[in-house]
Parts: sequence; C-alpha cells; structure tokens
Amino acid sequence: MPEKTPLHPKLFGRIECDGYSVEKVYLETYPGFYLAGNLYRPLGKAGPFPGILNPHGHWENGRLTDIKEGSIPARCINFAKQGMIAFSYDMVGYNDTHFPESPVTKEFYKIHRNFGTNDPANLLWNISLMGLQTWNSIRALDFLESLPEVDKHRLACTGESGGGTQTFILGAIDDRLAAQAPVVMVSHIMQGGCGCENMPGLRVQFSNMEIAAAAVPRPQIMVACTGDWTKTMLTLEGPAIQHIYDLFKAPDKLRYVRFDFNHNYNQTSREAVYQWFDRWLIDETDTPVTELAYTKESDEDLRVFPDGKLPSNAVSQSQLIQYLVSSHQSALDALTPRDKTGWKRYQNVMTPAWARTLQLNWPGAALNTEIKTVSKTANYTFQTVQIHRETESKPLELLHFIPSKAGAKGRQTLVLLVSPPGKSPYLDEAGSPVGIAQSLLEKNYHVAVLNNSPAIETRDQLSIFFNTYNRTYLQNRVGDIVAACQSLHSINLRQLRIILYGTGHAGLWSLLAAPAANGVVSDLDQLDVNSNQTLIAPELFCPGLRSMDSFTGPLILATPNPLLLHNLSPKFQISKVQSTYDALSAGKSFRAERKQLSEQEILDWFSRIDSSK
Repeated sequence: MPEKTPLHPKLFGRIECDGYSVEKVYLETYPGFYLAGNLYRPLGKAGPFPGILNPHGHWENGRLTDIKEGSIPARCINFAKQGMIAFSYDMVGYNDTHFPESPVTKEFYKIHRNFGTNDPANLLWNISLMGLQTWNSIRALDFLESLPEVDKHRLACTGESGGGTQTFILGAIDDRLAAQAPVVMVSHIMQGGCGCENMPGLRVQFSNMEIAAAAVPRPQIMVACTGDWTKTMLTLEGPAIQHIYDLFKAPDKLRYVRFDFNHNYNQTSREAVYQWFDRWLIDETDTPVTELAYTKESDEDLRVFPDGKLPSNAVSQSQLIQYLVSSHQSALDALTPRDKTGWKRYQNVMTPAWARTLQLNWPGAALNTEIKTVSKTANYTFQTVQIHRETESKPLELLHFIPSKAGAKGRQTLVLLVSPPGKSPYLDEAGSPVGIAQSLLEKNYHVAVLNNSPAIETRDQLSIFFNTYNRTYLQNRVGDIVAACQSLHSINLRQLRIILYGTGHAGLWSLLAAPAANGVVSDLDQLDVNSNQTLIAPELFCPGLRSMDSFTGPLILATPNPLLLHNLSPKFQISKVQSTYDALSAGKSFRAERKQLSEQEILDWFSRIDSSK
C-alpha cells in the first residue's frame, strides 16, 4: 500500500443551519494533491456520531448536484439531522478536486477522465484513475475517522452509480466500514462505464457481484431500480449475494430493494438507506425514516476553490505521477533482500503481487491433467499431455519426450522449451525433435514443448476496458507456462526438476514464470526492458509489471534456483538478482552473459548444474 502521508486537513466557511452545520474541507491525499468536499455535522445533539462517506456518481454537477433524480446535499443534510456526520467529496476532476493545469471551461467529466489511463506506461506502475480515486476514498475515511466526535466503530459509505462503485470497492478493501449502501450499481451485466470504475485485472475472474459480496458479514443494503442495469436485483444479484451472507450465518445483514424509477438516488432510494443506517448505526430498530425538508446551500457557499486556484504547493498531474512512480521504486528498493530474512520478507510481499499481476491461479487447485497418446521410438517415448483448467475453455497441450536412457530412480531434469511460435523451432514437420531439443534428449534430458501457439490478441490490450476484463497476451502465455510446470510436477510426483528454456520474448515470459519452475535458461535477444515502448508492445504488455519489480521480481522469488541469462542488453540490470543470489550463498547458481551463448555452451551449463545438484 502507498504511504499514508499527513492529510493536513483544512476546515473553514462554517455555516450553521436548522439542525446541522456545513463546512468546506480540503486535505492532501498525496503530498500536494488536494481532495475537496463538504462536512455536514449535527447541531444540538451529543456525540460521538456515526460517520458517513458520500462519494457521488457522474452527475453533471458532482457533489453539488441537487435534482429530483439525485441530491448529494439532501442525503448529507438528512444524515446530519438524524445524528450522523456526513462527508461528501469530489471525484477526481469534479468541482474543486483537480490539477492546477486542469482546464476551467471543460465539463467536469472530461477533466475527470483525463488522469492516468491516457498513458499506458502509467499502467505498468498500476497508476490509474480508479487507483487514485480509491485512494482518495481511503484517505477520506482516514479524515472522517480522525474527527474527535466521530465514533470509529460506526463508519459507513454510500454512493450512487460511479459512487456506488466507490462504495463497494472501499468496502472490499477496508474493514473499517461498519455498513455500506451501494446504489444502482451492483449488476451482473454492467460493471461501470468510466475509467474510474475500471482498472487492469480487476474483473478477469470476478464481477461487481463478488466484489460487493466481499463485505460479508458487515451490513449492506443494495438499492436498484427498474430503469437501468440493476433491474434484476430481486431475482439475480440480490439472491446470489444473499447466499454468501447465508454462508456466513448473517442473513439479516443484507437487504436488497428495487424501486420503479430510472437510474437515480432519489428520495425513495435515500429513505431506504436512511432506514438501514439508522438500524445498524444508531438505534437498532428497523422502522421507516422519512426524509426531512432541506434547503441546499448555494454552490458558492459549498465550493472550496470557487475561483479554481489551488494552494501554492498543489502538484501537476505529471508531478503526481512521478511521485507515485518514485514511491513505488523506493518501496521496491527498500524490500531488496540483503540476507535470508530479507528474502523471506520479499517472498511474503511479492509472491501475491506476482500471482495477482500475472493473473495466475497460484497455487490453485490441482489441474486436470490427461495423457492422451503414448508412442515409442528407439530413442525416446513420446506423450501428448492435455491440461484442463477451469478458467479456460480449451485444454493446453504439452508434447513430452522421455529419453530411453533416462534413469528410473532419483530426480531427473526436464527442459520445457518455450518459443513465441510454439513448437516449430524445436520439432520438424514430422514432429521429431531437432536442434536444442534433440541435443538435450541425446544427453538424457526430458524435453517438453508447448503445442499451443495462440495469435496475439488483435483488440487493443492497452485499453482499460479490455484489460480490466481480459488477460493480456503476455499474461496468457505466462499462465500457460506456469500451468505446464504445475502439471508436469503433478504427473511425475515432483521427481522432475523443471528448467525453463526461452528465447526472445519467450525468454522474458520464462523469467516471469520462474517461481513455478526449478531453473531458467533465457536468451533475451538484447531486448531493452527499461524502455516503456518495449513493455507496451503486444507480446509484452502486462499492467503492473514495473510495480512487481519487473522481470527482477520473479527471479528474486525463484532464488536460489539455477539461472542462466545470456544475450543481455547493456540496459538489463542484474545487480539486484546477483546480490540476492550472493546473500543466499548461491552465487554459483547464477550466470549472466551479455553475449549470446552457443548451443554447446548451454549444454555445458546443464552438465554443470546437474553435477552440482
């Protein structure tokens, strides 16, 4: 997680009204990045009070919207009159939350959608609009919790549409929420139409239904309507999520309702939320709550920076991105192992990051592995192996060659050959091993080749609306390699030591799959992996790659397994890998060469690691 730097909250412009007060607020969620909003507090009541976060949807006027279909001030005023403290805050780019260089004449939603995802290089660092907005929600909750009159055990969040997304995302990752109310957003057919609701990998395996269900067993009400994508709430989404609450023996902690309106957070919907929050946060009775009459303050009285001028230390968009990159890099540098204890700490932090970034099923359930055909020649036995995965419709096919002179006892070595074209560099048209595959078999190594060679995804992998829901080409290929390693281990009862052998782009895929194998040989074809242009190419794009320590991270995780890197670009940094091997007294297992090694030199390396095992 990012460092939580001081918020430096500023509250001013207090107005006292009938039963409540409202103030202008701004705070620094990152140094020099200002989140603005309004704080509504009860008057004439004794605290401590519940605290309610109020993110807004994509209304034209953001948090200041006050129309029949939805009013953020209406619900905040009523929360305050009911004895709660409410904080409404901007989406990025709306009203008072923007960058100094943001245009003042564009509509808020256009300014809103300009952050992060307009440059795919940012996605390599997991920098996105949704990431920034989610962090703002976390820090807004920090602010609310810090108020002396707020009860830290009675925090809640409610928002509509895009604000509904913010609500259940916050509820999934922050256990401080005691209740939540996502409105007109939890659906099985529509997951969010803005960049602030989509980020790489978020819904490859899951939908908003699972994310909303992650709040279990905390109280949650989901409000739907007949006029949008939540229209099946009563028959589909609601019962499905109810089942999860039932599993946790908390059936009464979930409520789902639907009203006959178009997309909204109108008075009827608000009153359903008032009743729910009143029950769980105030008096534990479940009786209807009628919205009290209210008068919204003028925009001028609610705007924090009405002239658009931010504090003098406000950072530009590029400065914030540079800060985020530097913060990521500093965290990775601090994590670099310097001894065995540091390596264990690195593993604890980075193994989940590795699996999540590459969208791997790791360690995952046992794969359904099936040997389809077996044939023999004088020199080897040939098996066709099919690997069935729950997440894939087609099986992964592996061609496995077992040398006739392979020892029956003890641990043996299998070399898994990986290439962008698939099997063609290693097998002739008749399917017989050639080149390095033949040479390895002659030296009594098992050889396996991935048969499948899918075409590169023709859709725009860099689009946030693609990579939120789909694995990139690289993620698919690395997933294939990892599944092959898992399968080969399972069918051979872990008697095989698996060494990955990759060239070019497949050499990089092999590095990323290294933690699943027992060693790697990689010809890196002088690829410049420090270049963003290289890493956003269709064969190599993986969101979050840089924030998991790029290709270095998996190699550190795989230490002290044998590792041979050759044909390295001068820009390919190996110092962290080398220092980790040295820290684990495994320096002899690591070799890196700037030149391209010959086949004989590679075979000699195999002989040396075999003699030292």
